Amino acid sequence: MGFPNGYETGTFLALDMGGTNLRVCEVILPEEKGEFDIIQSKYRMPEELKTGTADELWGYIADCLQQFIEYHHEGEELDQLPLGFTFSYPASQDYIDHGVLQRWTKGFDIDGVEGKDVVPPFEEALKERGVPIRLTALINDTTGTLIASAYTDTEVKIGCIFGTGCNAAYMENCGSIPKLAHMNLPPDTLMAINCEWGAFDNEHVILPRTPYDVVIDNESPRPGQQAFEKMIAGLYLGELFRLVLVDLHDNKEIHIFEGQDIGTLRKPYSLDASFLSAVEDDPFENLSETHDLLASKLSLRATKPELELCRRLAELIGTRAARLSACGVAAICKKKNYETAHVGADGSVFNKYPHFKARGAQALREIFDWDPKKGSKSARDPVEIVAAEDGSGVGAALIAALTIKRVQEGQLAGIKNAGAMLKGTKAEKQPEEQV
Repeated sequence: MGFPNGYETGTFLALDMGGTNLRVCEVILPEEKGEFDIIQSKYRMPEELKTGTADELWGYIADCLQQFIEYHHEGEELDQLPLGFTFSYPASQDYIDHGVLQRWTKGFDIDGVEGKDVVPPFEEALKERGVPIRLTALINDTTGTLIASAYTDTEVKIGCIFGTGCNAAYMENCGSIPKLAHMNLPPDTLMAINCEWGAFDNEHVILPRTPYDVVIDNESPRPGQQAFEKMIAGLYLGELFRLVLVDLHDNKEIHIFEGQDIGTLRKPYSLDASFLSAVEDDPFENLSETHDLLASKLSLRATKPELELCRRLAELIGTRAARLSACGVAAICKKKNYETAHVGADGSVFNKYPHFKARGAQALREIFDWDPKKGSKSARDPVEIVAAEDGSGVGAALIAALTIKRVQEGQLAGIKNAGAMLKGTKAEKQPEEQV
């Protein structure tokens, strides 16, 4: 509920539960504005855990946190350390410190967790092991990206993820949030909104879809969901490319990869976004790197026209993804009447896909009709998409800090069990200090 001011201080933990690794961070916020120090460790998420029991999952996470504390604070007498938990699975986050999981993604399928509040069993696992940690905030990585980026750059008003999936977060006035009307909060009070915009146009009435988009949706685990995400996220870019090439090959009037075995190409999701990145990044006029890539990855011998088609196809898919992503940013700017803003963006597509940033910037210029000729050559666009800070680490720790600060100030809206929030922490012992 509000941006950091850059002067938050204290020591906080952050926990980031991804599909492959569990990341534990200790974030120290010094007195210098917008600065932070971070210590972090990664722990592998065992495959068997992903289909095990809920108790095994929370027990393993608590064990990792215990190892981290013992390694970095051996022999120290510690206060309860506030923890921000980045739990980026679709959830109903109705309160600051608890959330009901709606469904597992990223390969997880653990019984007894969906539809349940994930916090009590996690806290119980910590308590059993005597780990000095107070779970303070449960966050989505996109909200963390917004807060972490705003901490170091006061012009940031939106946080975005353009990676395997896509999402955005921004700050809204509580008076504009109908579902919070019953809380009678001052209308100008700020509240972070996790847009979950990957689900935009699930009804398929706005975005123009190609036949290949329809196939991706129909053959996905959840048809009719995440319509926007399926057109722009890294998980689907390679599959779009593959579907087009298979369709062209099977159209006998087109004669692509004629007389060759495309068995490997027929395997769904055999190409990822890095394949398209490599095609777009090929610096040679004869596209020799693309030629070698098709040979090594797909056992295909491509002619010059076929190579040029692959390059153009990759450009079209990558350009559409960037321009649609910019539409989402522009929609928030228009809703909030932002004339200038920085947008903190993270994710593998934003960071690694060739020309994604430039194409997104060009789309914003066209949407807002900015004239690039105005001012000098170094003139910056009014809304800029910039590299974000670490949302799931630093962002989670900052949200824990802001939550503690709210409790100290008696602003308890939406906070579950506020009395226990400060118990055993430095903030309880030294209430005049932030934490």
